[in-house]
Amino acid sequence: MSAQSAEVGDLARDRELLDRKGTAERVATILRDRLTEGYFPPGTRLSEESIGKTLGVSRNTLREAFRLLAHERLVEHELNRGVFVRRLCPEDVVALFHFRRIIECAALRELADAPESAVRAMREAVEQSEKAAKEGRWADAGTANMRFHQALVGLAGSAYLEQSMRQAMAELRLVFHVARHPRELHEPYAARNRELLEAVETRDSAGAEQLLTSYLADAQEQLLYAYEEAARSADSARR
Repeated sequence: MSAQSAEVGDLARDRELLDRKGTAERVATILRDRLTEGYFPPGTRLSEESIGKTLGVSRNTLREAFRLLAHERLVEHELNRGVFVRRLCPEDVVALFHFRRIIECAALRELADAPESAVRAMREAVEQSEKAAKEGRWADAGTANMRFHQALVGLAGSAYLEQSMRQAMAELRLVFHVARHPRELHEPYAARNRELLEAVETRDSAGAEQLLTSYLADAQEQLLYAYEEAARSADSARR
């Protein structure tokens, strides 16, 4: 079975989330979630026929969903070729982490009034990440890490900020694919997430923000290095 077939096959489980009047927005949400979970790597062609058939939606509905995802910079339309998952560049990494520093640090400043549901979601994500790391499931550890940061933004209690963060997390997952060794990318952050969670649970806003600022700086540097490494490998292959 090809990678594309396996990925599309997983969408069959999402079909039950749609009814006969499933909208393009709901289809876009399913595909965005799958992108965030790493199912469709950058450069993957998204087949209208196979995805539409699997989800049981019309071609027009799927095309509208693709249009919404293109507006979010997650996919690209290539003339006479189709729709492809977008490939991000180092400049995108810098922009994403600039956004994250603004929105996540701001959320940590709201700890005094943070909803307990957000703290609970952070705790669950940490436990999922630690379990996945222990079992060597590094892609799942990456997904749990994203859920952790999504929940962190939930500390602000703003649906608008949470929606913005969901889009950013989907873009970030596309960046993760540049790493040749997922374990090296995700392993260091399981323990750091636990440390950050403890600061949140004690409502240490200043301490949590300090931890997060260092955390994001290290993560950005690591991903930019991965892009440099990938570029060097590509240059060597062309010679």
